[in-house]
Amino acid sequence: MEQCLRKRGVVNRDRISELPEDLLLHILSKLPTKDVIATSVLSKQWRFLWTVVPRLEFVSPSKNFAQNVGRCLLSHKAPVLESLHMMVEDTCDEQYIGDIGAWVGIAFAHHVREFVLDVLLYYGQKVQFLSSLFCCDTLETLKLKNWIHLDVSFPVSMKSLKTLHLESVTYKDDESICNLLSGCPNLEDLLVHRCRYPNYVMNFVIVSPSLKRLTIKDRTDGRAGGYVVNAPSLKYLTIETLQGYENCMIENAPELVEANIRNISKIVNEKIMGSLKSVKRLSLDISPLEIKCPTSSIFYQLLYLEMHTHRVEWWNLLTLMLESSPKLQVLKLIHEYSHYYRMRYWRTGEKWSEPKYVPQCLLSHLETFVWTRYDSRKEEEKEVATYILRNAIQLKKASFSARPIEDLNEMDERLEMLEGLNGVVRASNSCHLVLELE
Repeated sequence: MEQCLRKRGVVNRDRISELPEDLLLHILSKLPTKDVIATSVLSKQWRFLWTVVPRLEFVSPSKNFAQNVGRCLLSHKAPVLESLHMMVEDTCDEQYIGDIGAWVGIAFAHHVREFVLDVLLYYGQKVQFLSSLFCCDTLETLKLKNWIHLDVSFPVSMKSLKTLHLESVTYKDDESICNLLSGCPNLEDLLVHRCRYPNYVMNFVIVSPSLKRLTIKDRTDGRAGGYVVNAPSLKYLTIETLQGYENCMIENAPELVEANIRNISKIVNEKIMGSLKSVKRLSLDISPLEIKCPTSSIFYQLLYLEMHTHRVEWWNLLTLMLESSPKLQVLKLIHEYSHYYRMRYWRTGEKWSEPKYVPQCLLSHLETFVWTRYDSRKEEEKEVATYILRNAIQLKKASFSARPIEDLNEMDERLEMLEGLNGVVRASNSCHLVLELE
C-alpha cells in the first residue's frame, strides 16, 4: 500500500504549502503569534511567511518577551497591520514601561488598524501614554486597559478611529479627555470604565458629533464633578453605577433610541431621565427610594420597557413609567434572586397602589407582558400582575416564568401560582397566557 501511495506522490506530500498564500495567511492569523513565528523552521517557503501575517498577539510573561516583541515588530513587513494585541502582566520589570512606548510607535508606523494594550504591573507602576502616541490616521479601533496613564496635553490626530475603549485607565486632567476626543472626528463607539484609582478628573466632558454608542461604568467614589455628554448622533447609551456625583448631563442626544440605566444616585438621575425622551427601548435598574423622575418627562417614543424588580418599592417606579409612556408595547419585569436584594425587598412598609386612572398604554398599545422569575408569594407582585392582565385591552401575550423547583414542597406553590394567574379575568380576549419554569 505504501509503495502504491509513493508512486502516486501522496506520501510525504506537503499539501498545506500548496494552498494560496492569502489562505495560508488567513489560517496563520488565527494562531497565537509564538506559534506563527515557529512555522519559519518548516521550510524555505515558510521562513518569512510569518512576517506578513496581518494579526499579531503577544502575551507576557514569557521568556525573552520584550526582545521577541521588538524583533517581531521590526521584522514585520505586511503593508497594513490589521490587528495588534499586547498583554503585559505579572512583572515588575521597568524596562517594559519604556519598551511599550517604542512598540506602539512601531505599530503605528505599520499602519495598524486595531490596537489593544492591556497592562498589569506590580507596585502600582503605570505606562505613560503621551500625546505623541495618539497620531495614527489608519487606526480604527483602540482599546487601552488597566495600568495606563493618559497624558494628552494637546490635540491629537486619529481621523479613522471609530472604536475607543478606556477601561480602568487614569487621566492627567480634564484637558486630556477633551484633547483625546477632539482628535477623533469619526468616533462611533466609546466605552469609559473607571475604577477606584486616583481620580484627577473633575468633569468628564464627552463632546463627539459622530458618536453613536456610549457606555459609562463608573466605580469611583464620585466626590466631585461628573459627566457631561454632548453627542447629537448618539443612539445607544449605557450608564452604570454613578454614585455621589453632583452632575451628569446628557446635553444633546436627540437621536437616542436605546438606553440602559443602572445604579445611579438621586442627583444624577433627575438630569439623566429627563434627557431620555426620545428613547424607544429603555432598561432600568434603579431605586425609587433614591430617585424621582421629573413629572414633565413623557416618553412618547418608548415602545419597550425593561425593569428590574429587586429594589425596594420598585412598583412605584413602574407606575410612574406606565403613566409616562403612552405608546408602550412591550413590558418586561425581571427579578434577581440574591440574599442582599431579598433582605432589602422585605424591609419596605409601603404597598402597591393602583394608578388613579388606567395608563394610556394599557388601554391602547401594550401587546406583550413578560415577567421573569415571578413570585406569587409576594403580594405586590401578585397585585401588579393582576392589575396589568385586567386592564391591558390590547394584550396578545403574557409570559410568566418562575425559578426552578428546588424542593418537592414547592410544587404546591407553583400550582397555586398557575391557578391564580389562570383565574384572572383578562381585559383582552385574545391574550395568550404562557407559564413556564426557568
